[in-house]
Amino acid sequence: MKNPFTPLGKRGRAKRISERAGELRDAGKKAEAIASYQRAMAIDPSWSVPFYNLGLLHKYEGEWQASLEATRRATELDPKDEASWWNLGIAATALGRWDVARTAWLRAGLKLPQGTGPIDYPCGSNPIRLAPAGEMETVWADRLDPARARLSNIPLGAFCFGDVVLNDGAPTGYRKRRGEDVPVFDCLALLEPSPLATWCVEITLEEPKRKKDAPGPFDHLDIIARERGLAAENWTTSVRTLCKACSAGRPHDHHDEPRFGEGEPVPQRIAIAARTRGEVHDLLADWDAEGRGAIVGDIQMEFSHA
Repeated sequence: MKNPFTPLGKRGRAKRISERAGELRDAGKKAEAIASYQRAMAIDPSWSVPFYNLGLLHKYEGEWQASLEATRRATELDPKDEASWWNLGIAATALGRWDVARTAWLRAGLKLPQGTGPIDYPCGSNPIRLAPAGEMETVWADRLDPARARLSNIPLGAFCFGDVVLNDGAPTGYRKRRGEDVPVFDCLALLEPSPLATWCVEITLEEPKRKKDAPGPFDHLDIIARERGLAAENWTTSVRTLCKACSAGRPHDHHDEPRFGEGEPVPQRIAIAARTRGEVHDLLADWDAEGRGAIVGDIQMEFSHA
């Protein structure tokens, strides 16, 4: 029989308790899970796994200081574990601990430029899943560094164009872009709210037929908006509803069925990111100055952080 006080015996006991903690966490019993992870740590304080898992629990609860402390201990016990360094970088980013985040990304193998303060390390454009625990939607964003992304679509829900969000490091699905699979990352928190609110207006516009892939009238609206630091998007053509399997994986062909196009004389639901109703009005007036004959409905506020 194994001696429970030997290193091997302690590891076995700690493993069983840590596994039980995971079950409690998955069952939503947070306090009991934390207590079990702490028991496993006390039994075998040289084992990194319960520290890592406790840091993970605190991460998904948005308890960033506790996540940082537990995860930093995991990196000290197992400096070769890349996942721990990533989670440390995420927690440090949430807290604005740029020195810790920089160290974490370097230890995870990223070649960051030297510097202090917020990290300038663009990671491309990726879809970000907003509110992964509630009413989910996925929008595109420009990643400022491994854990921060600025939203480049106009969201439907409680986020705004230009918000800077904290993103997780593990992909939770894929979307196609230019024929390539691009990973989706979950949003963990809002870091910097955008000053732009989300407005919506129905516009009916009958335009002559145009060549496939040629810019449409609402593309021109977005071009004018971007020149002013705003944005415009045709939600009628850009928003798709995905089944759960597709949202968490790779969208199937049945989600690519044709929708009403911009050239059809049906009301189009146009989202505009702007500070005020007046900015929206002026934008639409300048866009329609060429005499497009647009029938513009009432401008409605959809969401604002203010």
